[in-house]
Amino acid sequence: MEITSREFALFQKFIHRRTGIHLPEAKKALVVARLSRRLRALELPDFAAYFERVERDHEEQTVMLDAICTNETRFFREPRQFEFLESSVLPAWRRGGDAGLRPKRVRAWSAACSTGEEPYSLAMLLRTHFPAASGWNIEIVASDISTKVLKTAREAVWPIERANDIPAGYRRAYMLRGVRGEEGKMRARPDVRSLIDFRSVNLNEDRYP
Repeated sequence: MEITSREFALFQKFIHRRTGIHLPEAKKALVVARLSRRLRALELPDFAAYFERVERDHEEQTVMLDAICTNETRFFREPRQFEFLESSVLPAWRRGGDAGLRPKRVRAWSAACSTGEEPYSLAMLLRTHFPAASGWNIEIVASDISTKVLKTAREAVWPIERANDIPAGYRRAYMLRGVRGEEGKMRARPDVRSLIDFRSVNLNEDRYP
């Protein structure tokens, strides 16, 4: 299927207005590839007709944005950030908490959480440094604009190959290997799943919870 320059400009402006995502001209082929299946599913003749549908149908807007978003993520992404937290920030917080100089409470926000690898990395890190047995309370909000990736994140199930990105100690402590029908998969343990509250949030909106 083909998209005209005028049709592409309509999607460009709409997506930027709704999400803050800028799609340059070089992304035209990506838009065609990801949205063509919706045109076929809805039996629409062209992208102009699909844009009219998106404008008036809030549910289709959600489907369209799910299709457009590129969700790049992995466990313990940006390792130097985690190294800095482990070596400097978290030990200082724990000393402060143990000395009564700060509350034994940590609240964190993973603002574009995709399929969950990054907030679960944070959950494993925080649970290790701030054990519940020592009176620490941890709350992590994980948000994304894509409802599709949030569903995967809430399930906390990934291909077992993703385990290679998790340090061995964390992997043994916080991940379960699938067996029988779930072989080839892994799932986060309940004690880390319970730390995370997943929410649909559009960071481009003026207000959000």
